[in-house]
Amino acid sequence: MKIIVPMAGRGSRLRPHTLTIPKPLIPIAGKPIVHRLVEDIAGVLQQHIEEVAFIIHETFGKKVEEELIAIATKLGAKGTIYYQNEALGTGHAIMCAKDSLSGPAVIAYADTLIRADFDLDKNADSVIWVKQVDQPEAFGVVKLNDANEIVELVEKPAEFVSDLAVIGIYYFKDVAVLKNELQWVLDNNIIHSGEYQINDGIKQMMAKGMTFVPGKVDEWMDCGNKNVTVETNSRMLGFLHNDGEHLVDYDVKLENSTIVPPCYIGKNITLINTTVGPNVSLGDGCHVQNSTIKNSLVQTHSHIINARLDNAMIGNHTSFDGNFTSISIGDYSVLE
Repeated sequence: MKIIVPMAGRGSRLRPHTLTIPKPLIPIAGKPIVHRLVEDIAGVLQQHIEEVAFIIHETFGKKVEEELIAIATKLGAKGTIYYQNEALGTGHAIMCAKDSLSGPAVIAYADTLIRADFDLDKNADSVIWVKQVDQPEAFGVVKLNDANEIVELVEKPAEFVSDLAVIGIYYFKDVAVLKNELQWVLDNNIIHSGEYQINDGIKQMMAKGMTFVPGKVDEWMDCGNKNVTVETNSRMLGFLHNDGEHLVDYDVKLENSTIVPPCYIGKNITLINTTVGPNVSLGDGCHVQNSTIKNSLVQTHSHIINARLDNAMIGNHTSFDGNFTSISIGDYSVLE
């Protein structure tokens, strides 16, 4: 089994945080988004992962590439890096990894997280993972027949088709079939909104009679912008806390301070006259004094004093002293 992870660019909706690091490497509950995604998919598959292929922009740099390879290595898999230097769509991104497109594979976009527990239907040609949503008109959805097979993909339907939204994770019994269809899409210049889309390859497969079935996830968490990323961090902390995972480093230094779970507290953290939580992640090396922080995500080596933070997102190596509440501060920022 292979996992193919298109990571696209750094992401503009989560700026300023993505000016210095790619969005998929922003930590949620102490672990990068893409790391959690790959681990969760491997957990659902419950089989050996042979390779994890990441499609990135080459400006991500060697340090990012090394971190991605380490994710694959931790799963006992080969890590491979491919480059997509032009934003030409999901179909184009997948084809940038065409040398790895063979055999059974999962394709997953690295800006989402899931919680799922289902048996993969290996008899189907493909499984498209979906989540039941309240407003299907805002999503791409699947249309099912009486045999619970997917017969059509419908983008933001004006009239009700189904309430099962496509979340951007796909299984292919032989991903080489998708590769062939996407090559046809590229060769024939099939473009929507200036991009080559995976859906056009899938529609070609459906037209040839291949079987697609839905795989339903229990939770689908987006990391598209600051507010939903902070919300996703809070939800993930709740899941991990309920799972019994230890989230607070044993050596945290507390001086007249309280941690209200669920929280992720990294290494080498000092809290002085401070209340942290619920739903807060503090990355390694943070120092917080005379503050109250809840429902917030703070990355590494940041110094925060005299703050009352709620729904805040703070980057790495920042210094913050102030009365603002719902803030978004990128790496190496100083606000005093």
